[in-house]
Amino acid sequence: MKLYWVKTHRFIKSLFSSFVWDGPAQNKTVYLTFDDGPVPEATPWVLNVLRQHNIKATFFCIGHNIEKHPDTFMQVVADGHIIGNHTFNHLNGWQNTFKTYIENFKKCEAVIEGRQVVNSKLFRPPYGKIKTAQAKAVRQMGYKIIMWDVLSADFDQTITPQQCLQNVINNVAPGSIIIFHDSIKASANLRHALPEAIKHLKEKGYEFGVLS
Repeated sequence: MKLYWVKTHRFIKSLFSSFVWDGPAQNKTVYLTFDDGPVPEATPWVLNVLRQHNIKATFFCIGHNIEKHPDTFMQVVADGHIIGNHTFNHLNGWQNTFKTYIENFKKCEAVIEGRQVVNSKLFRPPYGKIKTAQAKAVRQMGYKIIMWDVLSADFDQTITPQQCLQNVINNVAPGSIIIFHDSIKASANLRHALPEAIKHLKEKGYEFGVLS
C-alpha cells in the first residue's frame, strides 16, 4: 500500500497554508526539485541532463552527503542551482524531539554555509513530516518550508520507470513544484522519468523556474 500521495490535494495546501506547495504559475512555469543528494552515483548525471536543457533547479541536500561528497556538491553550486536544507541526517520530524530536529537542521545549515555557499533559506522536511513547533522555529530563522505539488515517487522501487513518468506528466500544472531524488535508490526510475518528463513539458509549452 502506498503511504504517499502523488498529487497534493488543495485541502492539504489550505490546511497547511504556511508551507509553500506551488511556485508562481506565470508563463506555465514549473519547478524541478531534487532531494537527498548529493551522491556521485546520481547527482552528476542529473546535472548533465539539466545542463543539456539549460534548466536550473533546486537541490535539497542532506548535510551528511555534502560532507561525504564535497566535490559533487560543489558541482551543483558551480552549475548555478539553488541549494536547500534537507537536514543533516534526513530526519523524520514526527519521530524526533524539537531539540534533536532543530539541531540537525542547524548542522546542515552550518555545512552549507561553511562552503561559502549562498544560503537560499529554503527548507524541505524529509518525508514532508514536521511538527508545528519545529516548523515555527524554522520559519522564525527566516526559512521558507518548501513542500510539493507533484511527487514523482522515483524512490518507490515497486513502480516502473514509466509509472514514475506518468506520475509527473499526468499531474503537472502551471506552478507545480515537482520532486525527484538524486539518490541511488531512485536512480532506475529517475534515469527514465527525468529526461522524458522534461521533453514532454517542453513540448507542452512549460518553462522551468527556480524557487526563491
